[in-house]
Amino acid sequence: MESFREAPAPSGRPNPGGWDDDEDAAQAPAFKALTREEAQALRRKDPPLNPWRVVAVQLGVGVVVALLAALATDRSEIGWSLLYGAFTVVVPGALMARGMTSRLTSMSPSVSAVSFMLWEMVKIAVSIAMLMLAPRLVPDLSWLALLAGLVLCMKVYWVALLWRDAKKN
Repeated sequence: MESFREAPAPSGRPNPGGWDDDEDAAQAPAFKALTREEAQALRRKDPPLNPWRVVAVQLGVGVVVALLAALATDRSEIGWSLLYGAFTVVVPGALMARGMTSRLTSMSPSVSAVSFMLWEMVKIAVSIAMLMLAPRLVPDLSWLALLAGLVLCMKVYWVALLWRDAKKN
């Protein structure tokens, strides 16, 4: 087994891992800033995923599945429960999409990161509140149907990522 030597760091402090920062820097590719035209070409080649499109597809999936379930079972409470489960994903997702697409979030990378965490917390809080209110808002609530609607709408995120990968190829 090979042992690492304790190489001094450029600052003069010991480097306990034995890694030489100068060697790593020499092996790393040089950073090259893109020109305006190169950045525009990259955006055209790999456009960002539109969060509003994802929210719209989630809503569409929820409505279609709720209608199909209500028609197939002849029980409207199943359809309403499925629809409420879909809304438990769609409403918080729409709030987050609104928050993340505002001009404030694109000011700087640090503001964007803090904004993302804030809106994600809002999204979770609204989802929990909607789930707690479900028995009061949906008559004859079917928790299994609500869960099915919730899971189906959450899986739309994966489908959206697959669509994005399909567009690249």
